[in-house]
Amino acid sequence: MTTITALTNEHVFLTGATGFVGQAILERLLSSHPDTRISILVRGKGSTTGEGRLTNLMRKPVFGKWMESIGKEEALAQVARRVTVIEGSLTDVGTLPDDIDVVIHGASTVSFDPPIDEAFDTNVGGANGIYSALLASKSRPHVVHISTAYVGGIRKGIVPEASLVHDVDWRAEYDAARTARSRVEFESRQPEALRAQLTAAKARHGKAGPQAVAQFTEAARAEWVHDRLVDYGRMRAESLGWTDVYTLTKAFAERVAEEMWAQAGHRLSVVRPSIIESALRHPFPGWIDGFKVADPLILAYGRGQLPDFPGLPDSILDVIPVDFVVNAALAAAATKSDPEAPKYYHVSSGASNPLPFHRMYENVNAYFTANPLPAEDGEIAVPLWRFPGGLKVEKALVKRERQAARAEGVIAKLPTTPRTRRWLDDVKSGQHQLEVLRGFTNLYRAYVQTEIIFDDANTRELLASLPATSEESARFDVTDIDWETYFQQVHFPAITTLTRAFANRPAAKARTAKKLPERTDVVAVFDLEGTVVDSNLVKQYLLLWGGTVPRSKVVHDLADFTFSLRKYVRAERRDRGEFIRTFMRRYEGFKVAEIERMVRGSFGRAMMRRVMPDALRRVQEHRDAGHRTILVTGTMDLVVTPFLPYFDEVIAGRMHERDGVLTGFLADPPLVDEARAAWLLHYTDQHGFNLSQSYGYGDSHADMRWLQLLGHANAVNPDVNLYKHAQEKRWNVLDWKRRSPNSRIPRPRAAATANTEGEEQNSTPSS
Repeated sequence: MTTITALTNEHVFLTGATGFVGQAILERLLSSHPDTRISILVRGKGSTTGEGRLTNLMRKPVFGKWMESIGKEEALAQVARRVTVIEGSLTDVGTLPDDIDVVIHGASTVSFDPPIDEAFDTNVGGANGIYSALLASKSRPHVVHISTAYVGGIRKGIVPEASLVHDVDWRAEYDAARTARSRVEFESRQPEALRAQLTAAKARHGKAGPQAVAQFTEAARAEWVHDRLVDYGRMRAESLGWTDVYTLTKAFAERVAEEMWAQAGHRLSVVRPSIIESALRHPFPGWIDGFKVADPLILAYGRGQLPDFPGLPDSILDVIPVDFVVNAALAAAATKSDPEAPKYYHVSSGASNPLPFHRMYENVNAYFTANPLPAEDGEIAVPLWRFPGGLKVEKALVKRERQAARAEGVIAKLPTTPRTRRWLDDVKSGQHQLEVLRGFTNLYRAYVQTEIIFDDANTRELLASLPATSEESARFDVTDIDWETYFQQVHFPAITTLTRAFANRPAAKARTAKKLPERTDVVAVFDLEGTVVDSNLVKQYLLLWGGTVPRSKVVHDLADFTFSLRKYVRAERRDRGEFIRTFMRRYEGFKVAEIERMVRGSFGRAMMRRVMPDALRRVQEHRDAGHRTILVTGTMDLVVTPFLPYFDEVIAGRMHERDGVLTGFLADPPLVDEARAAWLLHYTDQHGFNLSQSYGYGDSHADMRWLQLLGHANAVNPDVNLYKHAQEKRWNVLDWKRRSPNSRIPRPRAAATANTEGEEQNSTPSS
């Protein structure tokens, strides 16, 4: 018969001490087993050593009640005296002490769907590393191996508390998983795979330049590798009869423990908890460290993101409070039975206190109906689930995903305005919700459609063996749990507190423009077209052409222009520089003197009518703060004269001319996209400016490369692709409007004199 005595002067070796269950076990050992010595395996993280991580760990809320009960100074003294840090990892444990009495191995990956190599390295390789290190030491401890109740795989009916029945060679699977990344990396570099990534990157980022295309192609390749490895793990698990790579590798880890430790004649207890959630009693009701398995699903429902879900209403959602898992693990560690064979314990609720999925849903619905999450325009009304079945939910999800993709495609072709950007935001928000629903559907389907019941006879026998004097907080009788009380008063308040969803929000204050910091090592770089003026190369050309073309050529030129429009549009979509080269050929034969005359007259006035006053005000704010203001444009220098007084420097393109007549060719390559980024790097390095503190303003996706060099990037009236990138990078998005007929533009309050020494190529100095 199993007997349990309290852990007294045992030396306990604990893995996973920084994790959710590990923290709770360490706290229990410190607070309720004061004579134990504890060694914890901790890997340094970044610049923080294992000892430093222990110091940080002691600041966690889980230790707060214990520290308060004996005083912080005494608690820290006990930690220093009783806890030893072993620096190492699961696969590189190092030399273990020779006097370990109990091992509690609870470290593992916490993700259900990681890449296959990562899952195997942590769960299988980690178990192999731990048991190899134990065998190499002189210690022969009782090992408590914490697994999961779901190691049995995809099945129906009662699952016994026993060794798993399968003949899969875990060593062969481990070797295959470890080489999966190199095989997938090789596959990702083949022409067929790269061609698809390169084509997609050119279609979206071609205007930003070839290096941007290369950058996004490589990012897409790396993402493809990750997704492929995740898919490897998922499919290999399903092909062997497991729900996911997490449960597969946890099953193999059990086999490692059995073969390497139990079959060598040592004591082994395997504790299999179900879905672990917040504490019922200890260290305090509702204690939890971050979101656990069911919590993202619960909160997504509260946010209104799950209109329905493919769960079976009568399936059993097997939830267990974390303190029950800790108590059962320590009780198993303290058993004194003979080491004839491993013992298995399901720490679960489904057999003795079942929670049907529909009952869980009713609890969640009731809680968020009584305590709705706040929304911008009121409160979120949670949906009513009808449980239509997995096929109907999947069909509805696919339909909504297609509709969202079509809507995004339509918006991308519309002129970019604040309204179309709001439409795009709405579509992206909807797509995010669909991604959430898709992710949860894939991740949780096996857990909310399960027809498994975990037998808990051994666990109930272990509970019955507890000394009669055991405190209630040390027990793990699942029949004590009232699910409505637990969810409504303990668990749901705990996880909503983590989100700060119900935190009191201060009254909104009127936003005031932040004054720019005064410094002289900063540049503020402005694009011209679409940023400072509501104009572009085509509009500028038509203004100049209208004032210079002879009447005899009007019809011919208009016809030619109309015929060439499609060519210009295609060039603009492909590459900004190609468009400029192609379009500027139309200036062949224009007289320089005639252009200069028009710029001083009608053309200049027309450009100033199209100016954006907000832009010129921002330029002046930068000048007032001592920043060097630079206007950079792909148009020719002849037409930017009206803006010279507003900037410290103007960088523009130059046209080749012969005898005062433009030839239609550029004098220099167009200063756009990556060429502008290269110029900016060279310019700031040459003049000693600080890019991380500097500012940039651009409107086009072609501006992305140079904008991302600057610490303060601003997307002004951005096109769709730049807007998407700005949202991803959290850049400022500014809506600057064209000057109204009756408004006045700000006049420059200072006129700088450019330093023309070592003048840059394509530079037009300010007057």
